Amino acid sequence: MELMSLTKQHQNILLNIARESIENGYRTGHPLSIDIRDYPAELRVPRATFVTLEKNHQLRGCIGMLEAVLPLVEDVAENAFSAAYKDPRFPPVERSEIAQLDIFISILSEPEAMQFSSEEDLLRQIRPGVDGLILVENGYKGTFLPSVWESLPEKVQFLRHLKNKAGLPADYWSDSIQVYRYTTESFGTAAKH
Repeated sequence: MELMSLTKQHQNILLNIARESIENGYRTGHPLSIDIRDYPAELRVPRATFVTLEKNHQLRGCIGMLEAVLPLVEDVAENAFSAAYKDPRFPPVERSEIAQLDIFISILSEPEAMQFSSEEDLLRQIRPGVDGLILVENGYKGTFLPSVWESLPEKVQFLRHLKNKAGLPADYWSDSIQVYRYTTESFGTAAKH
């Protein structure tokens, strides 16, 4: 599935849903309830998304789906709520933080299995700044969005850190490793200061 290019209006709708879902989550403990009939057809298509929250340019939460299960508007509402309140790396967002959050949404293309004969062959094929990667090995799994290239611009470092994220040693390799690549359409909004 190719990425669709959303209009600025559609992006703004999704960013508003994300913020409303975080606010609703604080009040009710649940994501924003979505009636998909209220939204344009482009936002009702099943899509996999990640919602990333930052506060003062520091990661504050990031949760997403690798497979398209829910309609786009619903996936964004669910992931925004989860990024704010269920990311195990962070305490739940406090009421006072909500207005300070920068929200970024990444809509994923369909992951595509990569074919490679060795780690060197895999590294040759990886496209820095473009590819998000999913690494799967014997029950271990991890992903990095393309935005991670900003902090890990070297292919070798990117792959080593991805192995760590999946729960494997950085120098781990086996012929049964599977890697999938995807791209994202990403957009965001600054905090309402």
